[in-house]
Amino acid sequence: MADLKSTFLNVYSVLKKELLEDPAFEWSPDSRDWVERMLDYNVPGGKLNRGLSVIDSYKYLKEGKELTEDEIFLTSALGWCIEWLQAYFLVLDDIMDSSHTRRGQPCWFRLPKVGLIATNDGVLLRNHIPRILKNHFRDKTYYVDLLDLFNEVEFQTASGQMIDLITTLEGEKDLSKYTLSLHRRIVQYKTAYYSFYLPVACALLMAGENLDKHVDVKNILVEMGTYFQVQDDYLDCFGAPETIGKIGTDIEDFKNYYMKTMGKLTPANVAKVKALYHELNLKGVFAEYESKEL
Repeated sequence: MADLKSTFLNVYSVLKKELLEDPAFEWSPDSRDWVERMLDYNVPGGKLNRGLSVIDSYKYLKEGKELTEDEIFLTSALGWCIEWLQAYFLVLDDIMDSSHTRRGQPCWFRLPKVGLIATNDGVLLRNHIPRILKNHFRDKTYYVDLLDLFNEVEFQTASGQMIDLITTLEGEKDLSKYTLSLHRRIVQYKTAYYSFYLPVACALLMAGENLDKHVDVKNILVEMGTYFQVQDDYLDCFGAPETIGKIGTDIEDFKNYYMKTMGKLTPANVAKVKALYHELNLKGVFAEYESKEL
């Protein structure tokens, strides 16, 4: 895995260099420095699971055959397109949520002299994806299918974000708006499609498969993505920091519907929410959900 990750990171450097020399734009030293700093701050800083999943999925489809250098590069490039998509979503999401930190450092828009310039940076990140696809997949038979796939998944994710945002507004007036079925829709569209389905779909296209013939695969991956998000939310509140590797802050970060109705955030309010979780026996509810899903 270490070698795979280092190879993957090397491909990031190649793609970044190409983007910083894109002939469609007349670069100045300042603009090139800004974009390079923005990319390095936002794109490669996560766990990279989504991007690496493209390579792993393609290896599985090749039934254990050794991948060529070209195949490794192309699967890595598609993986980085997903990481670019993730960065685009997170930069804008942090602005919309007025977040303070991301991946253990200040959100990009919180940095001095960045501010709402980050909105345009998000647009740039999104526009880098078709530039990468054009540079490396234009001569492939599945090129149009890749463009359609990324466009569709982006639409689904943005629609999930929209549901989340407008429900928060409605929920300020009526808590009954927050239902399990609505939560499932938000998770499905906001997370599952781009985090779980997209990497496998990219690998399928590279392997010459027709996505319309793999609807069952899509459905299973979306279910996996939904379960992952529910589990992640649960562990953020109830998981031991020494086990999950972090101290959960979803309540403090307002990534919780009840907290969004409570007004000013205080440690006392956080304690009230956690007490309510215990009163509602959410551990038991999650255990029942987990047994059904698995």
